[in-house]
Amino acid sequence: MRVKIRTKGFRLFLPVPVTMIGFVARLLPERMFQELRESVPEPYHVLVTRENVRMLLEECLDVFRSYRGLEIVHVEAKDGTFVSIRL
Repeated sequence: MRVKIRTKGFRLFLPVPVTMIGFVARLLPERMFQELRESVPEPYHVLVTRENVRMLLEECLDVFRSYRGLEIVHVEAKDGTFVSIRL
């Protein structure tokens, strides 16, 4: 996966290996999962856990590999800011 962010005074190109998705999910703060749970309807908020997210991401690895090169996010602002996330 490749993440590109470009603004007037800042450029970032971050290659992230798809196989590291499980590792990255372990590093996400618990506070983020708490905020996600608040936005999910009541019967499903118990499913938003770090373990479930890791499991889903790891199960999707073969799909990520088969759609290699697919651009997931492409945003260009009027001020020249550019964000792109590509598998």
